[in-house]
Amino acid sequence: MSPKISRPKWQKNLYSNESYPDNYTDESFLRDLKRNVNLKHYTYFEALCGATFLTNQLSCITSFLLNFYFLYTEEVSPSSALVFNGLITIVCYVLYKWRNMSLKDLVESSKTILTVLIFGFIFSPLMHTLTDAISTDTIYSMTFFMMFLNVAFHDYGLKSALVSKPISLNAAIFASICLASRLSSPYHAFALLVISAVYFVLYPIFSKMFWKPYFLIPIVLGCCFCLKMVSLPVLYTYICIVVFINVACPWAFVKLQCHKDNIYGPWDEAVVHSDIGLEKKKRL
Repeated sequence: MSPKISRPKWQKNLYSNESYPDNYTDESFLRDLKRNVNLKHYTYFEALCGATFLTNQLSCITSFLLNFYFLYTEEVSPSSALVFNGLITIVCYVLYKWRNMSLKDLVESSKTILTVLIFGFIFSPLMHTLTDAISTDTIYSMTFFMMFLNVAFHDYGLKSALVSKPISLNAAIFASICLASRLSSPYHAFALLVISAVYFVLYPIFSKMFWKPYFLIPIVLGCCFCLKMVSLPVLYTYICIVVFINVACPWAFVKLQCHKDNIYGPWDEAVVHSDIGLEKKKRL
């Protein structure tokens, strides 16, 4: 009878297990298995508050498109639209700079606004005819796609690889330029481009600093009031989207939290912590 050959104990490394198959593991391999590390369970109210950020952005786009519609049908003159949105911008700017307002900031902001208005007015004839040769159906299709990109890449306060402020802003400005060619005059196009800067450049900065979930109520009511004058089917569609995002989605998210099961173990990719790396550098 041949003597039994003793093998060294299996270890979790690549160079000490020559006598074991490559896929061999012992009972100690799963001791480090962890489930749902740092998992946070959200309440329905927390999920609802998070959903309001998306509804706010959709309402922002809806408000901009309403401005385009009223300019397109000439129910509102460009001057009236500029004055109305300008007054709202001034009020929001005062609230934004209330604690740290200074004469220097006011002068710098005035210079920036004047520069944008002057160059926008100069290039408005070009913007008005830039996409004039493209059919209206194509313009509306491109606008829908660009607004979808704006919503998808918008910064909602979450750390994600999908978030991209330049893509979100450029998509909205491109959609504005496309719609400007459908208006009746360069002055209408100039008003629409200024309004797009208010909604897609300034408003996100203001709402990110002061946003509260209950702010959504007057915004949604204002959009519903204006949409009622435009089209009832569009109004009903907007209401259904708002209810779906702020009621159905948070409810489903909270209910499905119990099914989340993330596993962590020795098969995961190694991560070097920054504090450990700093200690090693100090030792060296």
